[in-house]
Amino acid sequence: MYIRIEDVKETERRLGSPVAVEMAFEIEPYEYDVVEGSMKGGRAHDVTMFIRDNDDRGLIAVIRKPFFPPGAFRAPSGAANRGETLEQGALRESLEETGLEVELTCYLARISARFTSGDKPDIDWTSHVFDARERAGEIGPIDTGEIAEARWTDIEELQGRIRQALLDANWGLFRYRVALTDLSVERMGRVT
Repeated sequence: MYIRIEDVKETERRLGSPVAVEMAFEIEPYEYDVVEGSMKGGRAHDVTMFIRDNDDRGLIAVIRKPFFPPGAFRAPSGAANRGETLEQGALRESLEETGLEVELTCYLARISARFTSGDKPDIDWTSHVFDARERAGEIGPIDTGEIAEARWTDIEELQGRIRQALLDANWGLFRYRVALTDLSVERMGRVT
């Protein structure tokens, strides 16, 4: 992983210490290929943002990728590029995926995940999860090649219909995103 420990410590100093959690998920071979394909240049992380509407903090931005099944959305996420800080990566990815300029308000969680798939080598992955606030922009993806849709939802839909759509897809990576979201929603309730 090319994220520097100094950057993580600075992020903690500015945005608070995240809860540190370990998770493990069995994923299908095609999912393994997706994760492995995203690991160019030593990447083994993502930054995930729970972006809240500035006028209604009960609304959260979600995205849908073109290959997601109907009704499946999740919080925007992506990589901090080599040379970027976690915060710079999170701000850039938020804008690309949602069209929103944001401010990170809290470092919610650092999840150390292990993905397994049959006899393939395990993949160790880290998700850095942030609470964020919309500052400017109109919701809608800028990177329309990667993101099919960005929209606002509320906690009820996120933890109800959207959560169920992810689980019904029966993908290990979606089960991971559900666990990440469950943890983050619980943590956001503590920092609101």
